[in-house]
Amino acid sequence: MAATFMAMMDSYIVNVAIPSIRSDLGASVSAAEMTVGGYILVYGLFLVTGGRLGDIVGYKRMFLAGLGLFTVASLCCGVAPSPETLIAFRCFQGFAAALFFPQILSIIQTSFEGARRDRALALFGATIGLAAITGQLIGGVLVHLDLFGWGWRPIFLVNLPLGLAAIAGAALTMPGVRSPQRPRLDLPGVGLLTLALLLLSFPLAEGRTAGWPLWSYAMLVASVPCFVAFGWWQRRLSDGGGQPLISPPLLRLRAYRSGNALFFAFFACNAGLFFVLAVQLQSGLGYSALESGLLFAPLGIAFTATSMALPRIMPRLGLHVLTAGYGLNALGYLLLLLTTLAVGDSLSGPILIPALVIIGVGQGLGVSPLLGAALTGVPPQEAGSAAGVLETVGQLGMSLGITLVGLVYFSTLGDGMSQHEYVHAFTVTLVLNLALSLLALAFVPPLRKTAAAAQAAH
Repeated sequence: MAATFMAMMDSYIVNVAIPSIRSDLGASVSAAEMTVGGYILVYGLFLVTGGRLGDIVGYKRMFLAGLGLFTVASLCCGVAPSPETLIAFRCFQGFAAALFFPQILSIIQTSFEGARRDRALALFGATIGLAAITGQLIGGVLVHLDLFGWGWRPIFLVNLPLGLAAIAGAALTMPGVRSPQRPRLDLPGVGLLTLALLLLSFPLAEGRTAGWPLWSYAMLVASVPCFVAFGWWQRRLSDGGGQPLISPPLLRLRAYRSGNALFFAFFACNAGLFFVLAVQLQSGLGYSALESGLLFAPLGIAFTATSMALPRIMPRLGLHVLTAGYGLNALGYLLLLLTTLAVGDSLSGPILIPALVIIGVGQGLGVSPLLGAALTGVPPQEAGSAAGVLETVGQLGMSLGITLVGLVYFSTLGDGMSQHEYVHAFTVTLVLNLALSLLALAFVPPLRKTAAAAQAAH
């Protein structure tokens, strides 16, 4: 869970440090934003490959190797002398995270059963949400404290003691489980999938900042035949008795397909809100990085408290907790929109807290059971690659959510700098966020029914 927290926190912690990084290193806006986007991009590119490598060499071994590289990469980020080296080390950090992160779900899937697995998944989901929500808060606090006069650098250096402690704990206590079968690495599949994801993810991450040039559209179009070629190769390899990177029968599991769709919609909605809310609070309402981070705390507290109470709630509600969770999540977004419409130009951070708390409660009910339901029926030998696919879909959802929500927000804002124009842009954007939350809710019934049927059959 310490490693889970570190991997997710580093997706968000840099957001509030961008002004400090720019002033210290003389970085351009696009270079500073690549310190965020580079990590997310490379992380998403190699999650499936990292999961399959865990199936091959063993989950504990790959976990320790990836976490060790991640800790070294964090040190390199913390001492980076220029924007270019910082971006390079952030990409390396994302690659290392992709090696260890899929192993966490694999170990939970293969080491726990029944109620113990539910508790482990609840803790895993709580850790993901807590890291995502508090990442910007922790970043704001560290930048504000300016420890030893190091400015933004402690946001990376904080990973050193955490990483070393997690490595020591894992080496001593983590079970040495591995896939019952030892598959081979599908190198052509790795190449095709990495190329397809790169062509899709890079323009989503950088297109808006670059002004959507022709190359961004060309890359998006080119990703389609690459995905088609990857699917064809996986089917051909499977039909020929080979061991594909992603087993085609895995994608025929209805619970797994529905879970991936829900994962995508949820992370698109969630990441889009966090991105726009941080911009609105700091640029639109004039809050400092620390004040902006603190306003995420009520959502984080609600999420964590609900996630930790989930093992007592699940026996009563079963998988109906998914309906309650994503229903409350959508209700929170509706309340956020209605609140913004009601107060207009008098919008302030504290007014949004009740809606954010409801969103936090809904997400606390929904995230952990989603992981367990989506992985229902997945064979143990496919645990690593299944976890990698699920996390990759979540990362793509984050990229697409930030792109779409950011596009609507900044297009509506235009060149406006007044309070009224910022509030109007935020209000229009919340309509899209509400639509994404309702899309996530729409995927709940098929997931709940198929997962319940699979559990009953098992």
